[in-house]
Amino acid sequence: MSNKLVDRLNKGPVICAEGFLFEIERRGYMASGEFVPMVSLDHPEVLENLHREFQHAGSDVVEAFTYNGHREKMRVIGKEELLEPLNRSALKIAKKVALDTPKGMAPNLMAGNISNSNIWKEDDKSAQADVEKMFSEMIGWAVDEGADMLIGETFYYAEEAFKALEIMKKTGLPTVLTISPMGENKMRDGMSVVDTCKELEQRGADVVGLNCFRGPETMMPYLKEVRAAVKCHVGALPIPYRTSKEHPTFFNLPDYDNCGCPSPHGRTFPTALDPLFCNRYEMGKFAKEAYDLKINYIGVCCGANPMLIRETAEAVGLKVPASKYRENMENHFMYGKNKRIPKHMTEYGDKA
Repeated sequence: MSNKLVDRLNKGPVICAEGFLFEIERRGYMASGEFVPMVSLDHPEVLENLHREFQHAGSDVVEAFTYNGHREKMRVIGKEELLEPLNRSALKIAKKVALDTPKGMAPNLMAGNISNSNIWKEDDKSAQADVEKMFSEMIGWAVDEGADMLIGETFYYAEEAFKALEIMKKTGLPTVLTISPMGENKMRDGMSVVDTCKELEQRGADVVGLNCFRGPETMMPYLKEVRAAVKCHVGALPIPYRTSKEHPTFFNLPDYDNCGCPSPHGRTFPTALDPLFCNRYEMGKFAKEAYDLKINYIGVCCGANPMLIRETAEAVGLKVPASKYRENMENHFMYGKNKRIPKHMTEYGDKA
């Protein structure tokens, strides 16, 4: 069977928009902290529209929004009976959008999705069996609903990532497996970032790499090591926040500007990260650097918005539908060079 994803990656960049949790919460359709994707049932039109906005901005992958839509999370909020309806709704919405790719774009790929379970525990066979069941049912629904590929993401235990890949590989679909090391700069079960990616490649993942938790500054060093260590395609999907060597993930980022507006829960994550946001040019610079390393699977994770996806796509040389509306400072009323702009306004702009 032809591998649609690898065929595309062999020819050039593939853009994948992630980060639905933060963006849906910002739009007022999800409780922060809880982060359960009930939007596919409560407001499917909102989710469909976000998929279309990301698609318009250049995403080649329509990733079903089932992140945190697993059985354990649904038990936490007391809505386990809605698990399958939530998953199938999210998958159907993603498939609908993927089949309606705008003219001029390559046909989008619909991706089923599984992610960190939060209950995986070393040497706990019972917890691991529960995780395997959770992943298996979600992957089964994704196959039923016509997924073109599968994404396993945000794993911080190497063994959990291996289990996810094992289940995904049984389907015969193209597989992406990206990991998310926390502040220890290694997997929680002790394996190094590079060795985890090497093992994932050996076990058959089509794409390995990193997503989430880390911004451009603290993800790029690992991507360079991973790219040098594996032969398969590599994925790079950072968060758009200014993580640093001292604070490698966004979980404990301080507010460097000390704005005097502390969050009720005492930390910037996840609702007070705004002052630490990377601008579009920083994200474009990251995408270009990754692409120059021969990393072809590129996107943005939590904190993503359509503008950042467009910047990512354009940074690697793509022209997308949203490129029609990219910035045009030439016509700005105060900073533009258009001859119609009054001289007194441009002179003021130089001083303002």
